[in-house]
Amino acid sequence: MRWERVLLAQAQEPEQRTEEAGDPGKRWGLTCNAIKGGRFLYVFGGYGKDNCQTNQVHVFDTVEQTWSQPTIGGTPPAPRDSHSCTNVGDNLFVFGGTDGMNLLRDLHILDTSSHTWVSPIIRGEGPEAREGHSAALVGKRLFIFGGYGKSPNDDDEVYYNDLFILNTETFVWKKATTTGIPPSPRESHSCSTWKNKMIVIGGEDEHDYHFSDVHILDTDTLMWKELNTTGDMLPPRAGHSTVTFGKILFVYGGYTEAQKLYDDLYMLDVESAIWSKVTAAGAGPSARFSMAGDSLDRVQSGVLVFLGGCNRSLEALDDIYYLHTGSNYILWTFLLQLM
Repeated sequence: MRWERVLLAQAQEPEQRTEEAGDPGKRWGLTCNAIKGGRFLYVFGGYGKDNCQTNQVHVFDTVEQTWSQPTIGGTPPAPRDSHSCTNVGDNLFVFGGTDGMNLLRDLHILDTSSHTWVSPIIRGEGPEAREGHSAALVGKRLFIFGGYGKSPNDDDEVYYNDLFILNTETFVWKKATTTGIPPSPRESHSCSTWKNKMIVIGGEDEHDYHFSDVHILDTDTLMWKELNTTGDMLPPRAGHSTVTFGKILFVYGGYTEAQKLYDDLYMLDVESAIWSKVTAAGAGPSARFSMAGDSLDRVQSGVLVFLGGCNRSLEALDDIYYLHTGSNYILWTFLLQLM
């Protein structure tokens, strides 16, 4: 397993980059989503340039290793960060976040085939305005969990552990009634999917307590359960990035209540519930939080991508790293643990 810093074809040094090159520049609280089997990486939103939020869309061609900024039709979402963006086929569903002054609860769809923004007519009971929530798609259902909001009565902080489900065909929201013990209220956690399961990892609560727990929602029965993990355990954190590769969840970076930023890499086998700390070859990303990540599988088999984020000095970052996982390495590691 090894890290690789991506050097762009147009300009290898950040100071050489231009607006014309389509580079998104430095930002955190952004999202990135791989489409077309990992050929294209769509980056939306975030906070950074000019110390404000953006609603720009940038596209990275992972084969040519070039950026572009396509012309997007329709009415775009307001600039935002700390939102969610979820693949639904070739469409990207953007929900919530903050514009810097107000929390948001709107839903927008980017059709990547026509490069058009769509604002669908929504029905049902949707989530309250929030940021730092998580989103995951299972089948045709989009799940929104947790996040941070404000009380409508007195503007007090509210940390959520509620669950909402959007039917992505009918655009009807419903608030889910679950069984089992749900994760405690939190934000800046991560949410991943494997088969019919939704997996929540870490985050922080209203008391600045940071978590390392793992909770699994069976999306068929809507039952929560906490996963009893073993191995080289993940330290508590929030603002990390989790990328799924089959049954393996890779967790990178984040921060703790002591303002410590992580540059470590862990992986969790969901089936065996075993954590492993990964030592990858090569120079990896610096310690950071609020970065974006996704899997480029199929076009670049077993390759994960991480970009952007915020460093210890609260400065936005613009670098891109590939993590070459090597499926044989993953198999060998977990066979050793089970011996």
